Amino acid sequence: MHEEIKEKALREYSPVLLAYVGDAVFELAVRTRLAIQGKRRLKDLHLDAVATVRAESQAQVLRQILDHLSEEEQDIVRRGRNSRSTPPRHAEVHDYRMSTGFEALLGYTYLKGDKSRLQELLQLALGDM
Repeated sequence: MHEEIKEKALREYSPVLLAYVGDAVFELAVRTRLAIQGKRRLKDLHLDAVATVRAESQAQVLRQILDHLSEEEQDIVRRGRNSRSTPPRHAEVHDYRMSTGFEALLGYTYLKGDKSRLQELLQLALGDM
């Protein structure tokens, strides 16, 4: 789908851009897992997906997996968390910043082309969802 981006160039990407990509990666992973669980009403799938991808849930996931991250990954999270972005009205600022860090990590790992690590992170994040 995309060409691997060299790590040096990738480190220069805006953390907000990394989070933008990471948001899509996480949303797709969540929707895929929900879809393969069996027949359910679309409305129920949507409600479960929204509950999983909201800022509060992502912040909680990040807190749980932080000890499993390398220093480099923690740095990406820190950059994402500290980036300038405007939280939506319905999200707590701290949770929104944490979720941006989580999404930046996923975006970075995806664009880096590290599929096995991305799968590990998603497994840690989603578990037996």
